[in-house]
Amino acid sequence: MNRRLRTAIAALGLLVTITLAGCDALSTEPNYGGLSIAGFNYTPYNLVRFVITDRYGNRASGGGDLPPGSGEGRLSCCYKLKGTEFTVKWEVYDADEAILSLRAKQPIKVTQKSAAVRMPPTKISGDLGSLVLGLHFYPDDHIEFEFRTDLRGTRIFYGAIDEWLLKKQGKSFNDTMEDWVAFRRTARIAGEGWTKYRFTNTEDLKQYVYYTLLVNPNFDQHPAVRQIIEETNGQPGAFGEAMDNIAPKILEELKGDQFKPSPAGDFDD
Repeated sequence: MNRRLRTAIAALGLLVTITLAGCDALSTEPNYGGLSIAGFNYTPYNLVRFVITDRYGNRASGGGDLPPGSGEGRLSCCYKLKGTEFTVKWEVYDADEAILSLRAKQPIKVTQKSAAVRMPPTKISGDLGSLVLGLHFYPDDHIEFEFRTDLRGTRIFYGAIDEWLLKKQGKSFNDTMEDWVAFRRTARIAGEGWTKYRFTNTEDLKQYVYYTLLVNPNFDQHPAVRQIIEETNGQPGAFGEAMDNIAPKILEELKGDQFKPSPAGDFDD
């Protein structure tokens, strides 16, 4: 190869490198580099694994068999993502069904899910590896992204709800139920509270689970309770306080299932 040809090839390589870097630098799409990924599982299922893909083919993943209510403090690193539109694919399984499958020496049924997520351009700051992109997996299978610089971020505390319920009632309602089975039941009911009324406040969810499980599964159809739900909508903790101080007459009607149901409807975000 003669000297002139070598010079031309080197110049071409330099031009390609500059062009590629320039395209990325001039792009109006946001770039997020050095990301750690955390998943927060609010579904009633175990979250096996999830993968995020942007429109440019970049991928990031996380998971690790996260039970309901878990995810805080678990990270995978380090990834790059670009743009505002993403696809998240994840796998879940029902732990109670999995136990039955294992006892029957059958394979565990794993369900695959997918959702599109849009995140507006976000200014971020933080050292390499300290910036966390949290994925919040909700019971209705929608996902929210959140940038953080710490290992916290849980929005629904199923563990605190279950601990309170156990202290308040003990195991008198089901002495033979294993702790983890009881916990998953608590998580399922609390998840229903989020799906129906967007409850995330721990005090609100404590009362929702308590009344659903131990008073009347249709308690929220009582006209007085419907009024409480409507009047406290958008006020974290207000529903829980109102239900904790509900009139004895209404409580007796709920326990005896002696009321005319009022139509229940889900609340919008």
